[in-house]
Amino acid sequence: MTRLAILVRALWGAQIAGHVLATKVLRRRRTSWGATTAEAETAMPGDELIPHSRWGYAHAVTIDATPEQVWPWIAQLGQGRGGFDSDQGLENLIGCRVHNTDTILPDYQKLGVGDGVRLHPKAPPLTVAVVEPNSRLVLRGANPDTGDASIWAFHLLRVDDRHTRLIERGRGNYGPTVSSRLTFGPLLLEPIGFVMSRKMLLTIRDLAGGPTRATRPRSL
Repeated sequence: MTRLAILVRALWGAQIAGHVLATKVLRRRRTSWGATTAEAETAMPGDELIPHSRWGYAHAVTIDATPEQVWPWIAQLGQGRGGFDSDQGLENLIGCRVHNTDTILPDYQKLGVGDGVRLHPKAPPLTVAVVEPNSRLVLRGANPDTGDASIWAFHLLRVDDRHTRLIERGRGNYGPTVSSRLTFGPLLLEPIGFVMSRKMLLTIRDLAGGPTRATRPRSL
């Protein structure tokens, strides 16, 4: 790893630490980054899976591409698939064994309800709860024994014949135990998730519709 890569990794780590420490100040920005009030508050398919969520967020970007051009990058997200288009180095520090790709992978374009999408090789996979190609993907995680539950959703809204709004939304419930709060609560997931999700959305924006539609620099 080069000195530049080490510096970038340290800066990303510092950014996450800063978000954790400044949660009260930054929460409103983190939970609605890039999203309009309507995009954050209007009910969307998948919300009914957690009707009384204890916390949530909505992030969004506009992409210079059609939903059909954006969808392949969403469909192949996952550990052991196309990666997460975020910071590969930080993800792999905690053993995710992720390899982000800068190409569309034909083998990972088909998803069906009930399929599993992994975040970590040793963690239970999220389950595909809703899938509508070129429109939306909703992943669900749950532990019925503890009441823990979450959804991770991607919605593609056509703006016009050349622009798409990509909306990433999350909802979660957690039980009373410390383990539940750390695994499904906002204390760590919200700040860490925001830093990683923001980079993911911006990368997908560039891959699908920016000047680097075909390729992008690989993670340092």
